[in-house]
Amino acid sequence: MTFDLQPALSGDLVGVRPLLATDFEALYQVASDPLIWAQHPATDRYERGVFQEFFAQSLSSGGALAVTSPAGHVIGSSRFHGYDPQRSEVEIGWTFLSRAYWGGQTNGQLKALMRDHAFGFVERIVFLVAPDNWRSQRALVKVGAVRAGTRLNGAGRDNFVFEMRRSTFSTQASGFLEHNHGAAAVPPPDLSNPRTRRVFPSAWPSATDVAR
Repeated sequence: MTFDLQPALSGDLVGVRPLLATDFEALYQVASDPLIWAQHPATDRYERGVFQEFFAQSLSSGGALAVTSPAGHVIGSSRFHGYDPQRSEVEIGWTFLSRAYWGGQTNGQLKALMRDHAFGFVERIVFLVAPDNWRSQRALVKVGAVRAGTRLNGAGRDNFVFEMRRSTFSTQASGFLEHNHGAAAVPPPDLSNPRTRRVFPSAWPSATDVAR
């Protein structure tokens, strides 16, 4: 069975579909907000020329998705990348959402839709996050990812690896699942874990992740 890297998925809060060349203006309207990129390595991605290059790379990646509101408006983007059937692994990254959708359950449902799709094909989902991007790290913990070492990114810099595993995630979540705006809720971070407390010493704000 072939992994569809650009599926059309929908929940009652958010949906995804393949990113199209005609989505540029709508997506740039979201991305032109400098605060979205404040903790991202590419802090200038809100500039039109910089974003044009990013958008072109997204289209050529073969895994880029437009994130849409229930009304069908483009509110962000995400991507499946690096599908490895031998390792049974895929990366989810390059995610950003309009700040109008931060602080609620939109990012959680987005990740749940992409997670459930990916777990139909792979055992492990990974997310790469810059070490100083606390917003992304907190957002990933909020949706059930756990820290799992480091890995070099495409620029040769160390990134933190967060992961979800199908075998442990379903078991871990089974005692916590509830219907949550059309997507399964995930258990909260384990604050009794010393490693978790070191990485996330403060409260758990709701925010989208901008991992790549």
